[in-house]
Amino acid sequence: MRSVGVLEAAVDAFCAESIQELTASEALTVLARLEVVQRRLSAHGLGLVPKVTGQASPVELGGTSHADVLSRRLHLSKGAARRRIGDAEQLASRQALTGEVLAPVLPNVAEALRRGDIGDEHVRIIRGFFDRLPVVVDTPTREAAERQLAQMAARFRPEALRIGADRMMALLNPDGEFSDLDRARRRGISIGQQGFDGMSAISGLLDPETRAYLDAVFSKLAAPGMCNPNDQTPLVDGEPAPEAAERDQRTSAQRNHDALRASLRSTLASGQLGSHHGLPVTVVVSTTLKELESGAGVAITGAGTRLPLRDLIRLAAHAHHYLTIFDDKGRPLYLGRTKRIASPDQRIVLHAKDRGCTHPDCHIPGYL
Repeated sequence: MRSVGVLEAAVDAFCAESIQELTASEALTVLARLEVVQRRLSAHGLGLVPKVTGQASPVELGGTSHADVLSRRLHLSKGAARRRIGDAEQLASRQALTGEVLAPVLPNVAEALRRGDIGDEHVRIIRGFFDRLPVVVDTPTREAAERQLAQMAARFRPEALRIGADRMMALLNPDGEFSDLDRARRRGISIGQQGFDGMSAISGLLDPETRAYLDAVFSKLAAPGMCNPNDQTPLVDGEPAPEAAERDQRTSAQRNHDALRASLRSTLASGQLGSHHGLPVTVVVSTTLKELESGAGVAITGAGTRLPLRDLIRLAAHAHHYLTIFDDKGRPLYLGRTKRIASPDQRIVLHAKDRGCTHPDCHIPGYL
């Protein structure tokens, strides 16, 4: 496309211009015009995404998935690449099997984005609205809602659009009734990246069945005095003594956290999860002898999670231990273990040595 070269030249010319002499009013006008240009370019760029995802496999393009391909080539995070593909599925023109060009799933929203009247925040709100809209809502009603939301987005800021979308949802589904299909579509749990302190944010939506299971577990293990890490021997069975419950200073959220940890540890220890990639489902952790002897530092799990040595030592009290020894060049010399079980020794060595995929620019952890 020769127009891309023209566009790049125009951007170079704009960047070369001095902005020092602009007044506040003039600078604001330029910012507004730039915002419209960026939105229009973004909308047109979405039309290129189906060309990538629909005409070639990820492997042909040098990736493991189309999101991986876009992430590598556009220098995006995997999450941003997936959102880009999702936006294209809703806002880019489609092509029928007969070759006929079809309108986007959200045609009015797509047109507003092409004009530069709305931005990414507006799109997120409208897509979120349709993600929550019950499947029983008929097509004419959906089309009318999409048209009205696009008009609102072009007139109002995202905050006002969100309020309008919530009111529209209340009108379309006043009783808050959702089918099993609606709940199945929205269910999910997301775990964020570890922060500098090792903590990970968790968010999501549980379906009623999963909530019922969790309520049952928490009613037992999250009761005051249960699974308290401040006790010398945390109680995981039976009823806590009254004095144990009284000295429990944890919040309800902290008790839920500790109950979930105890439940997961018990599930892993039961051995009922079978095997995964040739190894029993367990926590695989690698560290150095120096760190282990000092009790300080950070170990790395098979999923790439950073685990403080204090937590590792506590975890090791419930584990079967393996010892892998490497020479100064990282070559494995010895593998020992405290219990004889039928599992491939090579996998243990690779977990300890490489901690995951060794392909350049690949960050897939060893568990996967």
